[in-house]
Amino acid sequence: MDSTQDLSEIKGLIMDTVRKANSGHTGGPLSSLDFLAILYRDVLRYDPDDPAWFNRDRFVLSAGHESVLLYTMLHMIGYLELEDLQQFRQIGSRSPGHPELGLTPGVEATTGPLGQGVAMAVGMAVAEEMLRARLGRDMVDHFTYCLCSDGDLQEPVTLGASGLAGHWRLGRLIMFYDSNQVQISGRTDRADSTKYDQVFKGLGWQVLDIDGHDPVAIKEAIAAGQAHDDQPTLIIGHTIMAHGVATMEGSHETHGTPLPPEEIAATKSKLGLDPDAYFHLPTNTLEDFRHRQTALREQAAKWQALLKERRQEPAFDATWRAHFESIDLDEVTWPVFEPGESMATRKAFGQTLEAVADVVPALVGGSADLEPSNNTAGFARRYGDFSVTNRSGRSLSYGVREFPMGAINNGIALHGGLRPFGATFLVFSDYERPSIRLRAIQNLPVLAVYTHDSVFLGEDGPTHQPVEQTMALRTIPNLLVFRPAEGVETAVCMRVILQETARPSALLLTRQSVPVLPREYHALAQEGVPQGGYILRDTPSLPDIIIFATGSEVMMALEVSELLSESAVRVVSLPCWELFFEQPADYQKQVLGHDDSLRVSLEAGTTLGWERFTGRHGLTIGIDRFGASGTGKDVGAEVGFTVHHVVEHIRKAVSVFHH
Repeated sequence: MDSTQDLSEIKGLIMDTVRKANSGHTGGPLSSLDFLAILYRDVLRYDPDDPAWFNRDRFVLSAGHESVLLYTMLHMIGYLELEDLQQFRQIGSRSPGHPELGLTPGVEATTGPLGQGVAMAVGMAVAEEMLRARLGRDMVDHFTYCLCSDGDLQEPVTLGASGLAGHWRLGRLIMFYDSNQVQISGRTDRADSTKYDQVFKGLGWQVLDIDGHDPVAIKEAIAAGQAHDDQPTLIIGHTIMAHGVATMEGSHETHGTPLPPEEIAATKSKLGLDPDAYFHLPTNTLEDFRHRQTALREQAAKWQALLKERRQEPAFDATWRAHFESIDLDEVTWPVFEPGESMATRKAFGQTLEAVADVVPALVGGSADLEPSNNTAGFARRYGDFSVTNRSGRSLSYGVREFPMGAINNGIALHGGLRPFGATFLVFSDYERPSIRLRAIQNLPVLAVYTHDSVFLGEDGPTHQPVEQTMALRTIPNLLVFRPAEGVETAVCMRVILQETARPSALLLTRQSVPVLPREYHALAQEGVPQGGYILRDTPSLPDIIIFATGSEVMMALEVSELLSESAVRVVSLPCWELFFEQPADYQKQVLGHDDSLRVSLEAGTTLGWERFTGRHGLTIGIDRFGASGTGKDVGAEVGFTVHHVVEHIRKAVSVFHH
């Protein structure tokens, strides 16, 4: 963008927006403005009439605190009105404090927690490569751009994701690093002396070092990134915090606050603007910024016409529908789990995954270096690793990178056309948690697979034995947490998960073998799992005891119920709390039973939260301590979690309850 006057007017708009809200960041947006103005004015491919046009370039503002800069650009191209800027950071506005997917047209990802935007941009670039290999360059041919800050690079998730981007040679990923040497607490050299040019070269990126305020250098760097399709590109733009302001240029005090009114007035005067004019943007400035829009509309229309033409080809149309229409599971040959056999639910998942993947080509994903343990190795062998030489590969070899894996999968889902999953041990869900939270906020149907779901995994000891993780996952709003009892429930859980289009899921699976349900219970599971909870075994009369259990403890509950022959015992399987509490009140009441029954919860994890089922006078049986090193059986005995212990505990509680 060559017009200094146009840029000055945009700076005035940014200052006024933050000042009116009396909240937000001014310095960073002014230091990043030169890059983003050129990107949106002269480079970015989009449809002025349809922010969701599929073959658009993606832009991710990883430095989400600079949201006012993005909103200003979206106003400049016509996606937002001036009134939206005037409502910055207000309830109900389309310009929230940090970018939010689905709220603001043109926002590609919810960002703010630093580093995750970079990883989501990597995921978008992965999806673009995968889909281009399947649908052709004429249908999938766009770039992913990202703007990151010093803080983004200081978060390790960025380097983990960037390492994969370099390894996979995502040449259509271009990231601008706004290197203004300032963060909230002061200069970055107080906390960081990393040579990021050397780091990213080592990660396999093309690195370009430029003056981030030189429009010619910016344009040349973007063009060099576009032309270099063998590596992702990092453009290190050396910039000045609060570039162009009157007296506070370079100050960290401009980072997270509005500029003082007198500083804004003085800056406007310095820039040749009217200091008494607010939210002023001349019509000719907008017209100049939108100079490409006729050509952009023609480009989008040409693509739509080509898509219509290509969809007359049966093979292409089938591929398109398989990726962009609802998943059809009617053709899946679901695995059969025979009563009498014993199988870990992780193994049942592996068989189910391979059966589903045969019918659902949009399903892609991988494991954090735990393919054999997560039972995703068969999927990897069958469909091949995604790599620079195999863009059609569906297996993503993430290495030991749980957090980057989670955030990259979010980016794949955001791009559209693919259904990603990622697998690791349940105890390591803590590493992935920030990305799970963001996918729940964004309504992304990403699947997290967690095996080794309790202390019964055994010998690896307390560092690897999850205790609090299951309940911790249940505290995340809009996340479905599934813990199936055995093979039949596992397959039904996968069916339910794949039919979800706007919520993420976590699937918790055992390492140890568990018996397959007797055949008479299979129909109950098929019907009950989608309801989140169901009566697995009931009594002819009102039950004296109701046992609520999940996962491998459902089979324990059945065994316990047989030993409590002196009482009428109902056993309830609760594979998904969240779905259960969405059921009609009458159904919930039917399953939860009568107040005269002793309600007992049984789960190999922390008991906190089970009061939702057991009530004030019920019994919660779980594990509220860390595990131990030994076989799964011995660890169960060590922590007091055995069938014998449970039976005795319930008998004591029954006598107290009735007394």
